[in-house]
Amino acid sequence: MTQRVSLASLQRFIEEILASYDVLPEHASTVGERMLEADLRGQHGHGIFRLVSYTKRIEAGGYNLRPQIRRTTDRGPRALIDGDGGFGQVVMTEAVDVAVHKAKEFGMAWVGTRNSNHAGAGGVYASKALEHDLICLYMAIGNANHLPPWGGLDLLLSTNPIAIAIPAAEHPGLVLDIATTVASNGRIKVAADRGEQLPIGWLEDREGNPITDPTRLDEGLLLPIGGYKGYGLNLAVGALAGVLNGAAFGSEVIDFNKDFETPTNTGQALLMMEPDLFHSTDGFKAQIDERFHEMTAATAMPGRGPVRIPGDATPARATEMREHGVPIEPAVRARLRELAMQRDVEPGLLAE
Repeated sequence: MTQRVSLASLQRFIEEILASYDVLPEHASTVGERMLEADLRGQHGHGIFRLVSYTKRIEAGGYNLRPQIRRTTDRGPRALIDGDGGFGQVVMTEAVDVAVHKAKEFGMAWVGTRNSNHAGAGGVYASKALEHDLICLYMAIGNANHLPPWGGLDLLLSTNPIAIAIPAAEHPGLVLDIATTVASNGRIKVAADRGEQLPIGWLEDREGNPITDPTRLDEGLLLPIGGYKGYGLNLAVGALAGVLNGAAFGSEVIDFNKDFETPTNTGQALLMMEPDLFHSTDGFKAQIDERFHEMTAATAMPGRGPVRIPGDATPARATEMREHGVPIEPAVRARLRELAMQRDVEPGLLAE
């Protein structure tokens, strides 16, 4: 059965596992925090679920455990950060800090990354802008190509997610975090762990027939959101978070689920801006509150309501998990317990 484990226990577990691989303590702490923030957002495919695959990459030498993360470009509101093969969570935490600082100084900022790695849920990073009353657009190159170009069969594209955060006054703010595919790889793998079937329209075979068995992910093709429109959006993310930064895109993308050794050269991009470039910040936030209220007060369609704003459920979900623990699926717990035994780390509350 699904087990609840406290955030503190999970954070300690992640840090001890990573410490056993000689990961820097501050990096282990950051990786754990960003992973668990994904869990708190309900995006369990980017949470502690990923720890075992990260350790496989460490063992194979695919991570640089002593990266020299640096800005190769730093001019005015622009910066390009070279992650030197370090953990994506560490690189993106640095990128967010740089973007916030520059947006506060210049009114807006564009920060790109290259030589990064899988960083988890985009909403984790975009939502940091809300703490500073900033608007944020986040884009990233996915780390496994399961999407063909529209009308084709060659797997040249990944999930290439987008996250957008917009501050409000009384409302906690909008946080939209979506893959440009109908479902992410992580969501499909979580479904496999839970023994769930996939809805029709998430995955199909090379003849266009639906695949509903999540264990057949490697046989299938992901589908873009909105058909050809999602394909176009996916390409745009690839250009802005990949090509523009000198990061991998298209056939250059390394499947980090299968190749644990080759550097992924993952790219991400952040656009942050202050609302008062065009509007007083307080006035903007107040009007966003009005528009959000207008949406949520709209007449609900029978069987589909209530009307919500993207990210509405996150605060309550996070509070519930902070109080009662993060749910860990049996399959995930088994993998984590096995990892703990291999690394001579006390599994603690992960034990049976």
